[in-house]
Amino acid sequence: MRTYRELFRTPEFTPFFLTTSMQVAAQTVSGLALGTLIFEATSSPLLSALAMFGPSLAQVLGATTLLSAADRLPSRAAMAGLALLFAFGTAAQALPGLPVWAVFALVLSLGVAASLGGGVRYGLLSQILAKEGYLIGRSVLNMAAGTMQICGFAIGGLLLTALSPRGTLLTGAALYGTAAVIARCGLTRRAARAAGRPSVSETWRNNALLWSSRPRRYVYLALWVPNGLIVGCESLYVPYAPEHAGLLFAFAALGMLAGDTLTGRFIGPRRRERLGAPLRLLLAAPYLIFALQPALPLAVAAVVLASVGYSASLLLQERLMVLTPENLSGHALGLHSSGMLTMQGVGAALAGAVAQWTSPPIAMALMALASVAVTLSLAPGLRPERTVPDSGPSRDRAAPEPHSAVD
Repeated sequence: MRTYRELFRTPEFTPFFLTTSMQVAAQTVSGLALGTLIFEATSSPLLSALAMFGPSLAQVLGATTLLSAADRLPSRAAMAGLALLFAFGTAAQALPGLPVWAVFALVLSLGVAASLGGGVRYGLLSQILAKEGYLIGRSVLNMAAGTMQICGFAIGGLLLTALSPRGTLLTGAALYGTAAVIARCGLTRRAARAAGRPSVSETWRNNALLWSSRPRRYVYLALWVPNGLIVGCESLYVPYAPEHAGLLFAFAALGMLAGDTLTGRFIGPRRRERLGAPLRLLLAAPYLIFALQPALPLAVAAVVLASVGYSASLLLQERLMVLTPENLSGHALGLHSSGMLTMQGVGAALAGAVAQWTSPPIAMALMALASVAVTLSLAPGLRPERTVPDSGPSRDRAAPEPHSAVD
C-alpha cells in the first residue's frame, strides 16, 4: 500500500481517521484553554506546563496497571467509551469556582485512562491495515494530528478571546463527544485481539517481555526520551510568548505535518534507515537558539524546523513493529504511547521547574541540549544491524500465546 487513495479505500479507515482527528482537535483546544486558565490563576510557568501536559505524567500508572486491556477489550467499545469519558472530564474542568487542586486531580485521572487509548487505537489500526500499510496509515494520522493542531491552536486562540478559557473547554468537550459518536457508528464490532481477562499481573508480564529484548529497549528509549525533552520546550511557549503561544504551537504542528508527509509518502525504505539519526538530532538542535531569546519570526522558524524531526518516531515505530510479535502489537504500541506521553509530562515538569529558577528561554535551550546528548548516546544501539529480533531464550516465541482472534 503506497498511495493515499488505496489507504482511504480500506474499509473502516475513514471513520477511524475521523475519530482520531476529532480527538486530537479536542485535546488541542482544551489543552490550550486549560494551560491559559491555570496561568491566569497562578502566574506559574510550572503549573501552566503541567496543566497542558500533566495527563502525560499519569500515563506511567496506566502503563503498569491497565495496558493488558488494550488487546483484551473490543476496540469499538473502548474507543467510544474513552472519548465519552474525556468529554465528561473536560466539561468538569470548566466548572466555575473549581479549585486548582481539583482541576489537577481531573487532569491526572484522565491521564491514567488515556494510557489505555494508544494501545487500543493503534492495535486496531494494525488490524484495519495490512502490515505494509501501517507506516503510511500512521503517517496520515500524524499528518491529520498536525493539521488538527494547527487548526485547533488557531481556533483555540480565537475561542479564548471570544468565549473565555471555560467556554473553550466546553468546546473541547463537545469535540470529544463527537468523536465518541463517530467511533460507535462508524467502526465495525470486533472481538478482542486477545483472550483472557486484563490484569495488573498480565500487564507486568507483557511489559517485562517487551523490555527483555535489547533492540526493543533502544527503540523504546529513542521514542520516549528525546521526544519528551523537546515537548518540555514546547510546554514553555505560554510563558515565553503569552500573546503568541498559539502561533508557536500552530507552527510546531505545521513542521510536524511537513516531516510526516515527506517521511511517510516520499522517502523509500533504504533512505529511511539513513535518515533516522539526523531527524532525531534535528528535533532538538534548532531549540538551542532560544538561549539568545530570538525575536518571534526567528523563534517560529526554529520551531518549524525542529518539528520536522518528529517524523523520526515514524521510523522507530516501524522498527518496533518488526521486532514485536503480532499478538502483542496493541500492548507494544500502547507501551510506546504511554511511555512517550509520560516522558512528555516529565519533560514539561522538568522544563517548568528549570524555568522557575532561570527563565523560559534558558530552560528551552537546556532541554534541547539534553535531548541532543541522549540521542547521541543511543545512536550505537539503533544501527540497523542492532535492531534484528533477539535469538536467545528470551525471544518472543518463548512467550505464552493464549490470544485469539486502542482509544
